[in-house]
Amino acid sequence: MRAPCRHGLAFTCRSGRATTDSSYSNKTLVSRLVMCVRMAIPPAVNRPVGTIERAIEIMEYLKEHDTATVSEMTAHLDCAKSTTHRYMKTLAANSLLVEDDNEYQLGIRFLDYGEVARNKYRLYDEAKPRVDELAEETEEKIWCAVEEHGRSVHIYGAQGKHSVQTYARVGHRNYLHQHAAGKAILAHLPDNQITKTIDRHGLPGRTPQTITDRDELWEEIEAIRDRGYAFNFQESVEGLHAVGAPITDENDIAIGAISVSGPASRLEGPILRDELPTLLLGVVNEIGINMAHP
Repeated sequence: MRAPCRHGLAFTCRSGRATTDSSYSNKTLVSRLVMCVRMAIPPAVNRPVGTIERAIEIMEYLKEHDTATVSEMTAHLDCAKSTTHRYMKTLAANSLLVEDDNEYQLGIRFLDYGEVARNKYRLYDEAKPRVDELAEETEEKIWCAVEEHGRSVHIYGAQGKHSVQTYARVGHRNYLHQHAAGKAILAHLPDNQITKTIDRHGLPGRTPQTITDRDELWEEIEAIRDRGYAFNFQESVEGLHAVGAPITDENDIAIGAISVSGPASRLEGPILRDELPTLLLGVVNEIGINMAHP
């Protein structure tokens, strides 16, 4: 097993009651699990890297489109139909794809890989019960996210009684500057890492409210650092507000973040600016202490 990352590895999930995100399905896991395709390549032959890349392309396509025929996939890959057929048959033989009436879709084997990968985060183990409690208490949507390669990744989500569904899902990658949890993480990274992240990924907009100017983002980062939490005013989804707070280590560097989101009509005024931030700060501080003292 590789050495633990800063999120902590090799921890298992606690048992107990949980509010499972309904969008947690096999297709949501692929973006974090593409390297498991190596298991689908017969080991007897020294395959070129291109073979693995093509297999990853197949799975990424199916993640976005749900199903595809060999002909559709051939057009996407721009290669011989016989080659595409061989790739897809090999993946299906290893339960990574399922064939039904000449259409292929992702196999449930990804669920096993996803559960193992997700449970390796100690942060997930610590945050999950608190995320569930927050969802029940606020009745809104709660997310726990981490940073990976300059992007945010949702590792767990829980739905409150009145939560609304958006594009977000477990395993979803997002630009850090576009949402509350991501901005909370970004503001609690070293300045040189923030600069590298912006240089690498840019500041693409998702809605008209998304911050896309570098100077404006730095002003926002300073404000987040001063108050300790971040807001999202319809910057990721039109009509959605959110507040996010970072989970930090002993050096005040973010190892993750938790956010609460809901309709702008409901999350406004004192609820958004006072009540939820106070609640969130208590939760992330508790998780941070538990992470520092296992």
